Amino acid sequence: MLDLQRLRNDLDAVVARLAERGYAFDREGYQRLESARRQVIQESEALKAERNRVSDEVAQLKRAKQDASHLIEAQRKVGEQMKALEAAEKEAEAAFQSFLAAVPNAPHASVPNGRDEHANVEIKRWGTIPAIEQPKDHVDLGTSLGILDLDRASKLSGARFSVLKGAGAKLERALINFMLERQSAAGYAEVITPYLVNAESMYGTGQLPKFEQDLFHVPHGDSKLYLIPTAEVPVTNLYRDEILEGAALPLRHCAFTPCFRSEAGSYGRDTRGIIRQHQFHKVELVTFTTPEAAEAELERLTGDAEAILEALELPYRRVLLCTGDMGFSSQKTYDLEVWLPSQATYREISSCSWFGDFQARRANLKFRAEAKGKPQFLHTLNGSGLAVGRTWVAILENYQQADGSVVVPKVLRPYLGGLEVIR
Repeated sequence: MLDLQRLRNDLDAVVARLAERGYAFDREGYQRLESARRQVIQESEALKAERNRVSDEVAQLKRAKQDASHLIEAQRKVGEQMKALEAAEKEAEAAFQSFLAAVPNAPHASVPNGRDEHANVEIKRWGTIPAIEQPKDHVDLGTSLGILDLDRASKLSGARFSVLKGAGAKLERALINFMLERQSAAGYAEVITPYLVNAESMYGTGQLPKFEQDLFHVPHGDSKLYLIPTAEVPVTNLYRDEILEGAALPLRHCAFTPCFRSEAGSYGRDTRGIIRQHQFHKVELVTFTTPEAAEAELERLTGDAEAILEALELPYRRVLLCTGDMGFSSQKTYDLEVWLPSQATYREISSCSWFGDFQARRANLKFRAEAKGKPQFLHTLNGSGLAVGRTWVAILENYQQADGSVVVPKVLRPYLGGLEVIR
């Protein structure tokens, strides 16, 4: 959520920056809602002052043993007015917060302006693209090796699900363990979180209310729980409504979870294979830090995700997303894209984002720089370190051999009992 003081003090600049990401800020609606909210607050404060004044007069009359019945009646009427005004105040506040909750984050000044991915800026490339004549895609490779079964997955659950078998399942598990161990060694404390979360958690990271249609949910008592679309949600909300000590920052976590996405609006995209699924695995990196250290933390976090690709010797590139291609909550994002020989292009395998205090305001995440200092909002960051399924795809395609076998990356062999080639 945007800083209300920033909107009040620099509305023109915020509106202009939001326009650069393709969001038309409803200036009139905002001003109308804030005016209504302020008015009801002022009326409430005036009534409270009147109530206090009448109470003082009643006390004085009683001490003087004089009749105060007329003031007591006036006090009762003020109380009734205050109850009505409290309801109006809650309604005005709810409408105002609902408006703000739908407004995306304003892009950071270092983010290039642009409408879509065509305006993204390539920052660097790493690795050598393998020379493969007539490369097969991961579906043909996995199916012929007997390690990927999409037909039986469809029988079980429908489209956009997969079954991994034998060495394919072991490769997935090896990747998870490898990523967790590497990121733990890089300073991220591993956590295991619930995979079902409440609406407050989804709101805290910005999935609700805007992206409700993209989420799976299940009934839970009188409400519902949501299946997480990424570990970002439970890990970021670990410290919701808490005040952390500045000396403990930066606080870094990594978590492996399954992720669940309905992929609403993506029909027709990546329908072949396991690049875009309803259920997939991911190792997520989440950082909580101070505003001053956050920009440098984005570079560090992105580098930690890149280190996995480099250890696996997978060619990739880093791309700085433009204003029109960033996620709702982000103020700056790097995408890491891995090379896929079958498509002869780079495809996203990790997004590393800096949210500023946008999520912290929604989740009420604060810290104290000093023991008795005033609480401030944290800055949050996260990134995939990495998306496991897409890494699995990239290994099959980049390490494929002419006979249809797949060489196992050297760093993964200890996790696979020394297996060097999948045949």
